[in-house]
Amino acid sequence: MNIVHYRQWPARRPGNAIADAATPWQPQVDIREEAERFVIRADLPGIDPQDIEVQMDKGILSIQGERKADIAAEGVHYTLVERRSGTFHRRFALPDSADADGIVASGRNGVLEVSIPKKPETTPRRIRVGTETMQ
Repeated sequence: MNIVHYRQWPARRPGNAIADAATPWQPQVDIREEAERFVIRADLPGIDPQDIEVQMDKGILSIQGERKADIAAEGVHYTLVERRSGTFHRRFALPDSADADGIVASGRNGVLEVSIPKKPETTPRRIRVGTETMQ
């Protein structure tokens, strides 16, 4: 089963400065499935890991936070500003095999890693029918 990403905003169109300026900032993510877990890695440079909120609710994993712009200094003129800032909110629907109680998140060097363990596989159990008398 795969993790499903809920896209909240239209995709950016490269090379269109007007569309790029109007598009909210969202961190880039990689999602991989391993034998025992799912891993989501998000690029969040310039954001303190303590300021990132990771929530799990009804099978939806949410990652949100804010990267503050540092271009508001008075009297400073910028020739080019490409680094996006502002709030972001990414949401992912987890498969039934994900163990929501075991989710762990950590941040280091501008990368957030969310580890989502898989539930142990359940195998069908045969129930033997006895011949004892019912009362």
